[in-house]
Amino acid sequence: MSDTVLKVHNISKAYRIGLKDQQHDTLGAALVSWIKSPLRNFKRVKDLSRIHADKNEADIFWALRNISFELKQGEVLGIIGKNGAGKSTLLKILSRITEPSSGRVEIYGRVASLLEVGTGFNPELTGRENVFLNGTILGMTRNEIELKFDQIIYFSGVEKFIDTPVKRYSSGMKVRLAFAVAAHLDPDILIIDEVLAVGDAEFQKKCLGKIQDVAGNKGKTVLFVSHDMKTISGLCTRSILLVNGQIEKVGNTNDVIDHYLRNFDVLDYKKEWPELEKAPGDSAVKLKSISAIDESGTSKKFFDITEKIGIEIDYVVYQPALEIWHGLNFYNAEGVNIFDSHNITSDYYNQPHTPGEHTITAWIPGNFLAEGKVILNVAIFNHSNHFIHLHEMEVISFDVVDYLRNDVLSSRGKSTGKFPGMVRPLLIWK
Repeated sequence: MSDTVLKVHNISKAYRIGLKDQQHDTLGAALVSWIKSPLRNFKRVKDLSRIHADKNEADIFWALRNISFELKQGEVLGIIGKNGAGKSTLLKILSRITEPSSGRVEIYGRVASLLEVGTGFNPELTGRENVFLNGTILGMTRNEIELKFDQIIYFSGVEKFIDTPVKRYSSGMKVRLAFAVAAHLDPDILIIDEVLAVGDAEFQKKCLGKIQDVAGNKGKTVLFVSHDMKTISGLCTRSILLVNGQIEKVGNTNDVIDHYLRNFDVLDYKKEWPELEKAPGDSAVKLKSISAIDESGTSKKFFDITEKIGIEIDYVVYQPALEIWHGLNFYNAEGVNIFDSHNITSDYYNQPHTPGEHTITAWIPGNFLAEGKVILNVAIFNHSNHFIHLHEMEVISFDVVDYLRNDVLSSRGKSTGKFPGMVRPLLIWK
């Protein structure tokens, strides 16, 4: 017997969208259009239920186009891509919420979907009553719910309020209770769409542990959609990248994430704010620009692992005698903090600034960062009272690459392949 639990064969999904009304320049053209409108409207109504896969009609939007893949028992498959790439549409088809326009899906086993947690909750009912209501909607029997009721409530952490009407719950409490119900459904295939983006850090960690337990210890299959690359990397061994409704890349999760971030990343290596009134900051300090530069001062996206990398910050000070403190946070593509740095070694540190434009550059030595994408946060504080004038998150990014050249020395040496670790310094050995 095959261990394949899901087969997707060339599925496509199209939606018919409205078109902008045609504008007419003359009275005569408008009159002709009015005379023809009954016939035109009849044709439109006739075509509402007919979508031709081989035609690119103006009022047809293809959310998915020719998607095919298989999923084996116990596998955790990640699905990534920008908003509008077709991720949620794909999961709705697999959850049998909507039908594909063409193609077919074969599912072997019981499916549970966490697409919009809390759907079906009645605000007038208590948490206890909603557990039974929501569990029934998700396909659990009353006996199953009763057997798992204590586990569900303990997992959700809302025991104290279980007999309180849900309308008095906070949004986080609703999400925790809804996830707890769905997570205890014990399905063969669990489909999850970005639900872990809500809730506090402790509960998110508990949810991830539950998913890992479902997939690892119980041998269940998980389809997981998220914009959090760290979570995708930690949970999924294989991933699919969707771009404009089509599969751009499928394979090892780290390779797929790397391809996505290199080719479809929205962050640039330089960010400028020409209009200072719209720039990050306050009445005391405004951020004018930040960029990744090489030793010649050129802004660029890719740096050889042996190169020095400068982070150049341009900012404007409006208040006299302001003591400025600069900070940078460096993260990898998975969202893990590599290191932070503050300007304690510069002449600017703990010194009053005159009003006007200022520039400061932080230099990262060559042969320090490992290969991969680096994402930056930038902050400017008041040194005397630690007041935060600005803290811009994920402001720019750049990539470190190792071209394995013979004329330069890096810690790779003659070896090939991707090295682990967030930093890769070239140490002196004696």
